[in-house]
Amino acid sequence: MTKPTHYQTETNFDVIDFCKAYDLNFNRGSAVKYLARAGKKDNELQDLRKALDFLQREIEYLEQQRNSLKSCQ
Repeated sequence: MTKPTHYQTETNFDVIDFCKAYDLNFNRGSAVKYLARAGKKDNELQDLRKALDFLQREIEYLEQQRNSLKSCQ
């Protein structure tokens, strides 16, 4: 399968492979994906904002998990 140009690199190391190697969940993997392609497509700022959105979702999830654990104690 041919990768879109915004995912092609000189090393041929795919972002998906990186995310799998580091066992990243959806939010973290999506943030990495948008960071990796920022500046290689039409709207660099949009990709950076999307990465930030996924990071914020992950932070909120972790905060909810922490608060749930505290309320159970």
